[in-house]
Amino acid sequence: MKTKANTDTAIMEMVRGFQPAAVVIAAAELDLFTILHARPMEASQLARRVKGDLRATVILLDALTALKLLTKSAGAKPLYRVTRSAAKTLTETGSQSMLGMVRHLGNCYRSWGDLAHTVRSGAPAERQPSVRGAAGDLTSFIQAMHEISDPMAMPLIKSLGDLNFNHLLDLGGASGSWTIPFLQLNPEASATIFDQPAVIPMARRLMKKAGLAGRVRLVAGDFYTDSLPAGADLAWVSAIVHQNSRAQNQAMFAKVFEALAPGGRILIRDIVMDRTRTQPVGGAMFAVNMLAATPAGGTFTFSELREDLSAVGFKKARLLRRGEWMDSVVCATRT
Repeated sequence: MKTKANTDTAIMEMVRGFQPAAVVIAAAELDLFTILHARPMEASQLARRVKGDLRATVILLDALTALKLLTKSAGAKPLYRVTRSAAKTLTETGSQSMLGMVRHLGNCYRSWGDLAHTVRSGAPAERQPSVRGAAGDLTSFIQAMHEISDPMAMPLIKSLGDLNFNHLLDLGGASGSWTIPFLQLNPEASATIFDQPAVIPMARRLMKKAGLAGRVRLVAGDFYTDSLPAGADLAWVSAIVHQNSRAQNQAMFAKVFEALAPGGRILIRDIVMDRTRTQPVGGAMFAVNMLAATPAGGTFTFSELREDLSAVGFKKARLLRRGEWMDSVVCATRT
């Protein structure tokens, strides 16, 4: 049984948890890990490289060293180096780079910082771009989605069984991380990726790299305002419903319904909450993320998703897969 002291300590550790996160995020946004991985530097050299204040740069570098993400040599002018594990995860060329996700979480972190005001107002705080600027933040977001999706996409889609489709509509398909395994598992099928104009060049590069450019059509647009490309018999709506209100989701489902061929199916990948809305824990925390970042987003139960799909004409809604994170999948059919 935990003592009061242990409980108090655990609570304070939880509250202080933002501190190492802030240090790592700042370093990622300044690209310190990539710079130092290319060449160890003194603090003064690095400060000039990132256009930073020397005192502030020294403090940040020493904190990163204390966190064992950097090493620091002895002497009056120590050199800072990136550790092997940090280089793997936190540099642009790392073998398991999650740099885009770390930078994206920095944007989430800024939104969470004013959560009490958000709870009072019901509206997210005004978004402040990182030092990388709004365009850089969009790039980080798309990179983050690829980093998180790429390793899970093939196993998740395989777990759904034989999907047997001719043409996939990947709604908000970003760089195409999910389109690739869909087409690799269905060699005769083709796909359309529909996303914002800024994202299309990233998708074009990835489709070419994957050898799928001839099987994928790239269409720029906004699914909130534009009609969707017609003719698909399978629509993939991946990690989108959480950013919407239920009314927005119904409107989006209606557009998918109209775009699908008769008998076509919609697959929705997202967090699916239990009836209490407290499990999975990650889903409850992600609902807070949507509160902090969107006007009306959240996480939903299967019953809510089924009702919203039924409201626009979809039938036979079922939960194909229940996961602990954003790996649950709901299916419904246009009859």
